[in-house]
Amino acid sequence: MAGSQSIAGDATRSDREAEPRFIRLRRLAWLLDRSISIGGYRIGIDPLLGLIPGAGDLLGAGMSAVILYDAARLGIPARILMKMSGNVLLELIVGAVPLVGDVFDFAWRANVRNLQLVEKHYDPIRAQRPPTRIIWALGLAVVTLVGVALVVTAFVISALWRAIDRI
Repeated sequence: MAGSQSIAGDATRSDREAEPRFIRLRRLAWLLDRSISIGGYRIGIDPLLGLIPGAGDLLGAGMSAVILYDAARLGIPARILMKMSGNVLLELIVGAVPLVGDVFDFAWRANVRNLQLVEKHYDPIRAQRPPTRIIWALGLAVVTLVGVALVVTAFVISALWRAIDRI
């Protein structure tokens, strides 16, 4: 980023104060979704974590929550935060499905998508949010994500048992 100018436009004091958050957001999205080069394709550690049965997708979603937290602190509108949460939730739910979910994790890149949403909707004039409300909201979101992941996992296991019974 040239000088202190932000993606959102003219340089202001708010832009300079937000710059460390943008740097962290960019680095984390890169690490999770694009940090490893395989031939002409880039993947990150998030789809690799997804290969760990059970905990891998939850760990990736937890790291994605940091991007959501910083986006909320930057004052990104609630409807965009919901869309960002949907990106992470979709990656978590589909990622829990064996094989199909692993392929999906390599292609979806929820963190890069969420970074693009932050860059598009950041308004340096909008007041930043206090962290306490965001922490409560993220805590509720994480509990919800874990619940959904457990339900999906139970559904997949049930379907596998039914398929095994037919054999």
